[in-house]
Amino acid sequence: MAHLQLTPLAAGGGRGGADEMEEVALLGPDSYDEEAAAAAGPEEEEGMRRVQVRVTGMTCSACTAAVEAAVSARRGVGGVAVSLLQSRARVVFDPALAKEEDIIEAIEDAGFEAELLPDSTVSQPKLQNTLSGQFRIGGMTCAACVNSVEGILKKLPGVKRAVVALATSLGEVEYDPSVISKDEIVQAIEDAGFEAALLQSSEQDKVLLGLMGLHTEVDVDILHDILKKMEGLRQFNVNLVLSEAEIVFDPEVVGLRSIVDTIEMESSGRLKAHVQNPYIRAASNDAQEASKMLHLLCSSLFLSHTDSPLVPLQQIPVFFIRMVCPRIHFTRSLLLMHLGPFYIGDLLKWILVSIVQFGVGKRFYVAAYRALRHGSTNMDVLVVLGTTASYVYSVCALLYGAFTRFHPPIYFETSAMIITFVLFGKYLEVLAKGRTSDAIKKLVELVPATALLLLKDKEGKYAAEKEIDASLIQPGDVLKVLPGSKVPADGTVVWGTSHVDESMVTGESAPISKEVSSIVIGGTMNLHGILHIQATKVGSGTVLSQIISLVETAQMSKAPIQKFADYVAGIFVPIVVTLSLVTFIAWFLCGSLGAYPNSWVDETSNCFVFSLMFSISVVVIACPCALGLATPTAVMVATGVGANHGVLVKGGDALERAQNVKYVIFDKTGTLTQGKATVTSTKVFSGIDLGDFLTLVASAEASSEHPLAKAILDYAFHFHFFGKLPSSKDDIKKRKQQILSQWLLEVAEFSALPGKGVQCLINGKKILVGNRTLITENGINIPEEAESFLVDLELNAKTGVLVAYDSELIGSIGMTDPLKREAVVVVEGLKKMGIYPVMVTGDNWRTAQAVAKEVGIMDVRAEVMPAGKADVVRSLQKDGSVVAMVGDGINDSPALAAADVGMAIGAGTDIAIEAADYVLVRNNLEDVITAIDLSRKTFSRIRWNYFFAMAYNIIAIPVAAGALFPFTGLQMPPWLAGACMAFSSVSVDFVDR
Repeated sequence: MAHLQLTPLAAGGGRGGADEMEEVALLGPDSYDEEAAAAAGPEEEEGMRRVQVRVTGMTCSACTAAVEAAVSARRGVGGVAVSLLQSRARVVFDPALAKEEDIIEAIEDAGFEAELLPDSTVSQPKLQNTLSGQFRIGGMTCAACVNSVEGILKKLPGVKRAVVALATSLGEVEYDPSVISKDEIVQAIEDAGFEAALLQSSEQDKVLLGLMGLHTEVDVDILHDILKKMEGLRQFNVNLVLSEAEIVFDPEVVGLRSIVDTIEMESSGRLKAHVQNPYIRAASNDAQEASKMLHLLCSSLFLSHTDSPLVPLQQIPVFFIRMVCPRIHFTRSLLLMHLGPFYIGDLLKWILVSIVQFGVGKRFYVAAYRALRHGSTNMDVLVVLGTTASYVYSVCALLYGAFTRFHPPIYFETSAMIITFVLFGKYLEVLAKGRTSDAIKKLVELVPATALLLLKDKEGKYAAEKEIDASLIQPGDVLKVLPGSKVPADGTVVWGTSHVDESMVTGESAPISKEVSSIVIGGTMNLHGILHIQATKVGSGTVLSQIISLVETAQMSKAPIQKFADYVAGIFVPIVVTLSLVTFIAWFLCGSLGAYPNSWVDETSNCFVFSLMFSISVVVIACPCALGLATPTAVMVATGVGANHGVLVKGGDALERAQNVKYVIFDKTGTLTQGKATVTSTKVFSGIDLGDFLTLVASAEASSEHPLAKAILDYAFHFHFFGKLPSSKDDIKKRKQQILSQWLLEVAEFSALPGKGVQCLINGKKILVGNRTLITENGINIPEEAESFLVDLELNAKTGVLVAYDSELIGSIGMTDPLKREAVVVVEGLKKMGIYPVMVTGDNWRTAQAVAKEVGIMDVRAEVMPAGKADVVRSLQKDGSVVAMVGDGINDSPALAAADVGMAIGAGTDIAIEAADYVLVRNNLEDVITAIDLSRKTFSRIRWNYFFAMAYNIIAIPVAAGALFPFTGLQMPPWLAGACMAFSSVSVDFVDR
């Protein structure tokens, strides 16, 4: 699973009259539940390692429970999460106590096949606080040189520790890769007059390469020689059969593209390497599993037979025995001939069915044995019990008839047909499971296979282009994106203009204009012009990879309602076996005691066989599969559908909670409003000139990151320099930076006061920019004229900002932030859904009430500090109500974490950093309704799935036990019971919207 990226936030200037931005931990300890964090979360505890394992053979919740129990019992395992639909397990373990082989062995011992999977196309570097790098340092001659180098290294920002050894000419540096790179360390050493080169670091990546041309042992030897000579490679393993090589390398020393190019170059083109895409590989494995199941089904279908006219296709293997042979006198006589005490026809049936029972059905016996050995039961146990009982009885009946000349009925076709129908159900189940992951497949397919890399000449100009595998893109690469092609990686436009369709990633239908410095998202479609982009994020760091990661994590998680199915699955098989024994004993005793007429029993049969058929039918018809698939299929499809509409769900538990939401709390700025504040009016209350007033305010606000501060700065800039700027946008930006550095006044002792404003010193005098609270706390009187101006602004849903300089109120600025066009419709829609909307804001009461009245919200909480928003959430939760919080995910993160359902809206490219349960990629409030509606429909479907799964077993088991036989005379043969069971496991209805 890809590692989620955290974006550092600068401390923003607080602001009265608007929501405050503050430095907060976006991914706190409460962001995920303990199980997800331990088993499938993006970060592991220090020293722990996470692996993904493909598990084949799981059929129901009992199977997943067996795998979890088997793996958890291993020493050193810290957590495990198993997904039935994805046939995948994620395990966190201590590499000092357990190995990957131990986990594989545990799963195989539990009766399932296991295969270790790579986490991603390239395992990206983990987010580490520090790396340890070993550098070769040349030119040192004495201890003074050592001290000089150490002194230089220790002074570098981000360097934690530096030790240099003169004897070995080596230096070991512990550094923070987010602050300083290995190239900057090398450059610092060289600037001091020494030679330097990185030998290795504590970082490592793992990649799985597919190799074309790897056919013989000679090719393997050539590849070994090439890899051994390559610097930066830690270890490698070559698989000749699969034509693959797994390589662990140091990304600080050698890049993935260098590895691929070196293999091709050093082998003179004999070997060509490409990165294996794990999703494509998984799809191939799914196809192989489906193909294998189809092969077994066809084999069983060909060898099976039945006397029922309802399944004429099952007579294929005995076509010559039943249809052709009887018409040919010789063959008919041959089948009726004796071979010892047996008829040749009966022996042929025995042989055919034995092949089905122990050849085709071997997988059921192996799985059942392993499950029973570990004290668990599953669907395979029921299949083995039913088919073995029928087969053993038929063999005994055949032998009894051969030696006594009394031929009781034989039921070889029963065991063979049960296996055939079970395999048919498994095949349909494999196909259905594959369709549930279509959402992830579509997201994976968005990434183009190749990219055009621009190459520089000796003068540093882009002179040529080269087509490369998209998985080989590295940060800093400049890529050419043609019209009609997809953007290969996240990056920034460095040349060109165009429009990009981002609907496939964000759900935003309108094309987005792109120009120099615009951010582009990998997987989106370039519509018109040619763009040159510089890659900033590749591999697991891209937006698309983070979306896939979130969807995968959600699909791996279990909704609380799944606990019911897990409990039932755990006791299901023992109950069914008990019911089967009770059925046999009841019918047999009643028959022995003459409780029912002899006419009920077939003339060629007896009471024992009559009772046995009912008992086998009970075992075979019972099916826990539909019950186990009811929740995961619906959750898996729902998360996929949500992702396609820009609604990312972080887990099944969040999906379940959202259905019961009673209150939805909206942040005001950036959530209900557009988040684009503009200055509407200014008023000066002293003799100061308006231009000087704006210069003072802009100088104070220049150090703040708050949206209102930026709006004031832009207004003051255009007030002074309107008409004096060049026409080109690029030139405007450059000119603006130059002007700001010269025009603004020098500021000292700047501080942001969350919920109030900012304060600093200009020309040695204190200036305050903020709300009433900030002004009055500093003992400054607000004149009646200023108060009247503020009240007028607030009654018109505008925000008033007061400015005091040298202990005197000198002016006020009126600002507005327009409502989003869909805000009123969404609020009204929530009311129709029975949900109460609430607005919470740091703004003053008059402005808040004016905005709430305009949007239709009755419950308003104003003048609330960022930390106080969480208190508002908790106050609404006191009566047990489920509360949802909708915010921008920055200053609202405490409230998002405190809410039962946190929704971060308009996350843009910072997809995975929010402390929320839902991430609404588009900046559109309508997705709030989409998220809640998706949850309600999903769990409505889950309840129906549970109803039908339970109803099937409640009705089918008594029917199979013969409850209707005394009244209707209809008996369900075991093969028909097997057919019912097969179709029930794929009858689970999926969410389709």
